[in-house]
Amino acid sequence: MPQKIIGRGSRRKTRVKKVINLTLLTGVAIFFMFPIFWITVIAFKQPEDYFKFPPVWFPDKPTLRHFINVQTTGVGGYTAFKNSLIINTASTIISMVLGSLAAYAMTRFKTGGKHFSFWIISQRMLPPIAILFPIFLLMRTLRWIDTYRCMVLVYVAFSLPFVIWMLRSYFLEVPKEIEESALIDGCSNLKVLFKIVLPMSMPGVIATAVLTYIFTWTEFLFALMLSRTNVFTVPVALSTYFGSEAQFWGEVGVLSVLSMAPVFVMGLAVQKHFARGLTLGAVKE
Repeated sequence: MPQKIIGRGSRRKTRVKKVINLTLLTGVAIFFMFPIFWITVIAFKQPEDYFKFPPVWFPDKPTLRHFINVQTTGVGGYTAFKNSLIINTASTIISMVLGSLAAYAMTRFKTGGKHFSFWIISQRMLPPIAILFPIFLLMRTLRWIDTYRCMVLVYVAFSLPFVIWMLRSYFLEVPKEIEESALIDGCSNLKVLFKIVLPMSMPGVIATAVLTYIFTWTEFLFALMLSRTNVFTVPVALSTYFGSEAQFWGEVGVLSVLSMAPVFVMGLAVQKHFARGLTLGAVKE
């Protein structure tokens, strides 16, 4: 009889813990999802609903005119979205290709010595404002200001230290014996990298690519200083909707929703690999 009472008590405690955990998780989810919900609602609101009290949670007369005005107001929201897609996709691909080659060389051939990797990541810790002016003068001399190649080159240089550091830790997880067997069978070092090391490290590679894309997608300082009218990105375009006399909240909501879409789609597409990739690479040398 006492054992039955103890068993019921333990099951009751388990249920209480589950309810508490579920409540906490629900509260955290609501807390982080509310800004996304609110900015999405603003994209469909009438201007007179922005500052009503109590707040208008769901507009009675939703409008799509902000989706039309987002291109004609400010510097052009859809153009900025296209520029961001081109610049960020190109810079992420180049960073991943160059970073994988550098990380593999540092991992297997000890390129640069034991502490070279720490020097590499220290470059990422440098405040961007400290190198902004020299980069601006260089790009002006080359006449690359306000061009795609300027933005892609800067973002590649900005992302490479992070990519190399992350991929190096993932490549250290791959057993050397597998690579040595492939080399004995006649594979070159490049084939070993692209056919063995990268596939075995794919979760980490995907996680690195997603984080790199997010970092460059949200970058503002370089985009503001190195673009003018041709290659301005989404963060720069968003800043133009806030003036001293008027704020275009509906257009801000539309462009914010558009800017979140690629990240959400990418996250949903690789969520299985992304979650696992963040936990890889914790090795001791």
